[in-house]
Amino acid sequence: MSRVGKNPVTVPNGVEVNLAAGLLMAKGKLGELSVAIMPEVEVKITDSEIVVSPKEKSKRALAMWGTTRSLVNNAVCGVSEGFTKRLEVIGVGYRAQAQGQKLTMQLGYSHDIVYVVPDGVKVGVEGDRNNVIAVTGADKQKVGQVASEIRAFRKPEPYKGKGVRYSDEYVVRKEGKKK
Repeated sequence: MSRVGKNPVTVPNGVEVNLAAGLLMAKGKLGELSVAIMPEVEVKITDSEIVVSPKEKSKRALAMWGTTRSLVNNAVCGVSEGFTKRLEVIGVGYRAQAQGQKLTMQLGYSHDIVYVVPDGVKVGVEGDRNNVIAVTGADKQKVGQVASEIRAFRKPEPYKGKGVRYSDEYVVRKEGKKK
């Protein structure tokens, strides 16, 4: 029995949900997202709730039950509220600047890193020293992917803690060399 799947997804005000040909479309103030519905599960839309249930008791159907419910919930939450991931740039001389759809970062290399932000995702620089990068968007998967690609340019290292890390990430520090 899926603990996630049995909970219904509540549809907030201002979000319109349609189901057609195995595709669930959610439309809200932040855009429009679609979720492909697996053939092993059944989706029912009432006035303010979406209920996902398995068609049979096979192992795949039970696995897709909770997965589909989470994907539907992420789509509904994404078009109504959106998702944000924050990254901290830590290091002497490390900084970031956002200009339109480009993010320019100085991360200790001999050159600046210019990252072109894909459509559907916004990147902003905040913080008192321009050291916090905020990645926002309606699609949770896309926001996480962009944040992961930005972090990959300079992962946090364990000796001094320099690099790009998630704001809620804890880097285990190592002790340096001794005589």
